[in-house]
Amino acid sequence: MALAHKAQGYDVADVERPAGERWVTMSNALTRAGHGLTLAEKRIVAAAVSKLDSRRVLKPGEVPRTKITAAEYAETFEVDLDTAYDQLQSAAKQLYNRSITFYEPAHKRNGKPLPPTRVQMRWVGSVKYQDGEGWVELAWWPDLLRHLTGLQRQFTTYQLQQASALRSAYSWKLLELLMRFESTGWAEYTIEDFAASMDATEKQRENFANIRRKIIEPAVKELTEKDGWLIQWQPIKAGRKVKALRFTFMRDPQGQLPL
Repeated sequence: MALAHKAQGYDVADVERPAGERWVTMSNALTRAGHGLTLAEKRIVAAAVSKLDSRRVLKPGEVPRTKITAAEYAETFEVDLDTAYDQLQSAAKQLYNRSITFYEPAHKRNGKPLPPTRVQMRWVGSVKYQDGEGWVELAWWPDLLRHLTGLQRQFTTYQLQQASALRSAYSWKLLELLMRFESTGWAEYTIEDFAASMDATEKQRENFANIRRKIIEPAVKELTEKDGWLIQWQPIKAGRKVKALRFTFMRDPQGQLPL
């Protein structure tokens, strides 16, 4: 991505920098993966990712731990402190069980291509929540770290405050899918890839009208209203069946957030 790491030209350990001004950076493979997170869990994970230095190459066996407090959660995502405590506690109970779904190219067998290999991994190896103090500490899953640290190319980055006002995990995920192609201003995904990235339900996958009504239209509306995007999208058909989605997008010059 042309932005490289210019967005992260700051000390990730700088506690004076507001959490919302930090940058979330992940590999493109992780951007496309199904994340399997609720909105509260997505907030915690993204806030924690923003504290990692995506350029740093970790030492063999090194597994970072990242702490998020109720106070910074409340400030970043504009909720009251009681809500922050509740969401941290409930999310902490579930995060260990959440998994990411990747699809990797498979080798041929007897000269015939195999379908992509389905790979699942956890977000974290452990989660700690401190009652009465309101903080969550994540120990990252080792296999995941190559998608979060030591990144030099093929990555997506965006400022945490771009997503802080969002109230839908679908909107957040669409933001990530678009930011992957920010330098071109357009993105195209097969309907299968898009549904997998969005963690669409089986019922939604059975009928494109459900994906349009439940996922695409609300997500585009929220990104337009809350993060200042101008987004146009169209289904690409093969016969009567939708085979892909194309998005054309840009930041509204009147609604851009300061960097």
